[in-house]
Amino acid sequence: MKQGSKRSVPLSKDAVQMIRGLIIGELLTIVIIGGLWLWLRPRLWIDNGPVSSSSQGADTASAPAASTFKTVSDVPIGTFKYGGSTAWAPIRQLVDSQIQNNRPELQLRYVDPAKGSPGSGSGIRMLLNGELDFAESSRPLTAEEYNMARHRGFTLEQRQVGVDGIAVVVNQTLKVPGLTIDQLQQIYLGQITNWRQVGGPDLPITTFSQQPENADTVLFSANPLLTKQTLNSTNTQYVYSTTEALRRVSKTPGGLYYTSASAVVPQCTVKLLPLGFTPTQLVSLYREPLVPPNQCPPKRNQINTEVIKNGSYPIISKLFVIIKRNKGREQQAGEAYTRLLLTDQGQKAIEQSGFIPVR
Repeated sequence: MKQGSKRSVPLSKDAVQMIRGLIIGELLTIVIIGGLWLWLRPRLWIDNGPVSSSSQGADTASAPAASTFKTVSDVPIGTFKYGGSTAWAPIRQLVDSQIQNNRPELQLRYVDPAKGSPGSGSGIRMLLNGELDFAESSRPLTAEEYNMARHRGFTLEQRQVGVDGIAVVVNQTLKVPGLTIDQLQQIYLGQITNWRQVGGPDLPITTFSQQPENADTVLFSANPLLTKQTLNSTNTQYVYSTTEALRRVSKTPGGLYYTSASAVVPQCTVKLLPLGFTPTQLVSLYREPLVPPNQCPPKRNQINTEVIKNGSYPIISKLFVIIKRNKGREQQAGEAYTRLLLTDQGQKAIEQSGFIPVR
């Protein structure tokens, strides 16, 4: 052998098997890592996709892309004060509790007025005075409220999220077939004062109502010709709340009161009157079959939402979130609350609360 030449040394059988095992192990590791990446990649995209796309500024109030509370973007962090319509109570009990569970960063605190009774009017007034961040209303804003906001350096906006029926209730013992809208108007104007004038017994009519400045509902808002008329019956007794009104109607044989259908349809101490545009078109808000008084409260009447949807029931009210447009946190809270209520989850919960969703 010449000096400097190299001679290969054959590997042993054990060495060859060891090298082969290492190569197979590395290949298996690569396959496993590659498989994990392929499995995780679409899931990482799903988690990040909606958040990044929905945070690019699309306004979902009129046609929300989000279907659940968790997918709504731009929800502010902190505690926000709101108030207003007592007709919204079922929504606050069901929908708002769901919002708190799904979006705990948005803490909502309902605030009653320091003076007067709670209602749409008082809630809007508190919003104008800086006592609330947004308000809930079961009537539209008035020209005076729009003007007051402008004079204070901001604007108000109303966003509809639902529809409610306005129910008229009387004492359980009163026997009367129902009322037309004209008759109801004349009663609250003081032009009809006895139930005998509308097919009932010889009994004085005692009307109950919230104070006009705090009222939840405008009784004749469905008819623009009547909104300018001031309901001013000398027999009207003003009440603090619907609870007080129902108690007093139940003790007053000729008592009459109007309010949100969701608040009174399930009640056992009063009964709803059918309403209509003509005496031959009286429509009841009770869903058939009717629950008789002796079976209530174990069983309770439900709202016939179909007569509200198809327009055959003559008086409705629209549910609005009132937003303070000042480019501040109040506006952020009001807009976020509206987007939450207009999601599929929010609209379903509004329907479960006894109201009609808008989408």
